[in-house]
Formats: sequence, C-alpha cells, structure tokens
Amino acid sequence: MKSVLTPECKTVILINGIPASGKSTIARQISETFGLPILTIDGIKEPFMACFTDIDRSFNRQLGCAAYKVIWSVVEQSPASCVWLIDAWFGFQPREMLQQLVQQAGVERVLEVWNHISPELAVSRYAERLQHRQPGHPGEEYLPELALLAKRAEPMGLGAVFRVDQQNPVESEEVSKWIERQIAGNK
Repeated sequence: MKSVLTPECKTVILINGIPASGKSTIARQISETFGLPILTIDGIKEPFMACFTDIDRSFNRQLGCAAYKVIWSVVEQSPASCVWLIDAWFGFQPREMLQQLVQQAGVERVLEVWNHISPELAVSRYAERLQHRQPGHPGEEYLPELALLAKRAEPMGLGAVFRVDQQNPVESEEVSKWIERQIAGNK
C-alpha cells in the first residue's frame, strides 16, 4: 500500500551518492512507497547516448550536464505541491550551481538521502556493472578515480540529510519514515 505525501510546497528529494553507491535502488523503493516520479541523469542521457557512437568521457560529461539542466527544467515547470525524487551524483557539479538551480526551479524544501559507500564496495559494484552498461559510460579505467571519489565524497547539505551506510543492509522503511516525518514536520 502506498503512503501519500502532502507537501505544502515544491519539494525535491535528492537521492545522492557517487556512482554505484545504491542510489537507484533506494530511489525505486521510495518511488514505490510514495508513488513519486523519479528523474535520473542516466535516464535522460542514455537514450541520447544510444544515438551516437564513440562517446568519450568529455562527451559523456556534456550529456550529463545537459541531463542535469533538463531535470531542473522539469522541476521548475511542475506545480508548487509536487515532490520529485532526483537520482544523481550531485557532486559532479559545484554546490553553488545546485543551489541556483533549486532556487530557479522554485523548490522550497530539499531533502537528501546520502548513500555512503566504501571505496572497495563502490569499485566492486561498478566493476560488476561494466559488462551491462551502455557504451559511452566510463569503463575499467575509471575504477581508481571512483575509489578516490568514495574517500572524499560528501552530501550536498542543502536541507535535511538522511545517511544510508551501504556497508549494511539498507532499511528502506527507515528512509520512508524519515521522509514522512520531514514533510509532515513542515506543515
């Protein structure tokens, strides 16, 4: 049975974390619990990636930046009472850019589910996905960079943050209850 969120203002729930940190799994669970739409960078850019050949890292990043802008354009055009789940690694752009896009989109409440992951687990998960990823995503050469990223990545902190430790089994019910409390607490 779905729970219903009734916010009094435009709200975004950032499902944040580095690549392979479990964002999409958490986003799907929250979406199913509350019946919320999910916007993802990969969901927007991969149909475009399928139209091109020889996508290098630079072009992949350009597509990611364009998808990021599309996400915030969609949020901006939505009614004031909408709640959006946004599944992305937000650290690939400056925090100030995110603040500006949130403001331009008329978002009044930002919640963040931060997916913390160890370098070893992130590298292991990413490596497992390599054979299933669409061409154009970084390959095996990205693994050392991902390990370093896992050591220094932090949440954006534009609003309340729920931290998920991906080293332990994720309790999606805890995340959902936290979201309900955050939204109900602001009425």
